[in-house]
Amino acid sequence: MTASAVTAVVIVVDVVDGTVVVAIGADASGAEAPTLHRTDLPNGLTVLSEAVPGARSVAFGAWVRAATLHERPEVMGVSHLLEHMVFKGTRTRSAQEIALSLETLGGALDAYTEREHTSYQARVLDEHLETAAEVIGELIFHPLLRPEDLALERKVILEEISMVDDTPDDIIFDVHNRALWGDHPHGYAILGTRETVKALDVSHLRALHTSAYHPGRVVVAASGRVEHEQLLQVLQRTGWLDEARGDCTPFAVDPVEAAGPHAEHVKRKDIGQVHVVLGGPGIAHGDPRRYAFALIDMLLGGGMSSRLFQRVREELGLAYSVHSFSGSYADTGSHGVYLASAPDSAQEALDAVRDVLREVARRGLTGAELAAGKRQLRGQLVLSMEGVSSRMYRAATTALYGEPYRTIDELMALVDAIDEDQVREVARDFFDPDRHILVSLGPKAVR
Repeated sequence: MTASAVTAVVIVVDVVDGTVVVAIGADASGAEAPTLHRTDLPNGLTVLSEAVPGARSVAFGAWVRAATLHERPEVMGVSHLLEHMVFKGTRTRSAQEIALSLETLGGALDAYTEREHTSYQARVLDEHLETAAEVIGELIFHPLLRPEDLALERKVILEEISMVDDTPDDIIFDVHNRALWGDHPHGYAILGTRETVKALDVSHLRALHTSAYHPGRVVVAASGRVEHEQLLQVLQRTGWLDEARGDCTPFAVDPVEAAGPHAEHVKRKDIGQVHVVLGGPGIAHGDPRRYAFALIDMLLGGGMSSRLFQRVREELGLAYSVHSFSGSYADTGSHGVYLASAPDSAQEALDAVRDVLREVARRGLTGAELAAGKRQLRGQLVLSMEGVSSRMYRAATTALYGEPYRTIDELMALVDAIDEDQVREVARDFFDPDRHILVSLGPKAVR
């Protein structure tokens, strides 16, 4: 298992002892020093790493290719519950020992469940990489999943659901997902419902663990003070390479189709504001229009200088919080605008949002706005890549979505290539409020 070095070429592919090894890096100009290495191991595990000069820490993560998108309605929330349950104990560590394993070293251990993947991640000093790999390997491959732990953790999840129910600016996004995607898993609540969580038992957890938590469905990525050959050796010493491949047949996912424009309101008399989301389907991973989409989204609602913030909050004083949001998946995406306003001003605030969106959808951006947006987006891209965790995410994405690795210079070139015609097309197709779904939550409906 020897990774190929890269200097003057973009991609090198080698086969060593039946293992495919790929190194992807900058061209001969050396515009970006860090190099992404990838190894596809015989047991199905995909391993990526990017050394970052000057870093003294390592971000290490593992992504399981199973999550909410692969659930049936009657077991909604099982992926999230399993993510919690693996922390209750493994074959070598108690729950307390797991909690102490990295924190006592000054590191951090975390996990999350999203639509398409369940992720386990650590951030540690480079000298503690092996401990991080050992702990996360135990969590993924050897959790105990005991019934007595489930009885307690189920209560924790129900409390988490209650916490969301008490947070209107969280609930409204679940309402929007359901309105947009209906009965498709894209519309499911990641936490599940009270009914599904109460019905889940250890057999459901073990079935999911058996089908998904094996090397053939796992991507490992690391970034920071780490060399690829060193990472492979660490994974070997900590047992990752000894795990059986498992069934790698892709989970079936039904085609998804967004609902047409309509409005829904959830009556809540116990809150003082009306929470609103106006949005629709967005850009999928790999869509070449995503850079133009990101630029428009940023200028519309990405910060204090955005059109929506300046119009709705600064000029009209109709809302404290107003911003845009977006998410991309393998097969689709979603996006929209969120705002919260007093019942008497919510309709006026929504009308102002629609006016801003309609202006951009019909006219696009001026040359000056486009130039300013490119500068801002380039800056955000560069700043986002300053941390080892961001680089770890980027490395994992190349495997999870089959995306090419691009240097910062290449990303900025793609931003520079955005033109007014592309912006006009994307704005018309995605940002016209007359194509959006409107959902609201609070004492008074908007329309």
